[in-house]
Amino acid sequence: MNNELIAKVAHTVNKAYCETLGDYSQPSWEEAPEWQKASALQGVEFHLNNEVTPEQAHENWMKHKESEGWVYGEEKDVVLKTHSCMRPYKELPLALQHKDLLFKAVVSSFK
Repeated sequence: MNNELIAKVAHTVNKAYCETLGDYSQPSWEEAPEWQKASALQGVEFHLNNEVTPEQAHENWMKHKESEGWVYGEEKDVVLKTHSCMRPYKELPLALQHKDLLFKAVVSSFK
């Protein structure tokens, strides 16, 4: 299967999950900016090439974000490059830890 298609599915599942939490900020895949699509694709490739835990996946996501200049902030702001998930996995609320579990489950279903 095409990695971009897997990233699209993972993004769509993440968007739907965020909406169950009351977060409607996620655009559809078609409307997502290129940096967001690239981030999802990088996550897919990391999962496909490694056996990882959700915690390791989160650490990989943070390293990718840090390399692009993102830092911790109370709220996600794409202009300021701040994100509330830029902290250790164990410090994330359980609902946000589940996003990493869902991402892993989606990608693993294509292996």
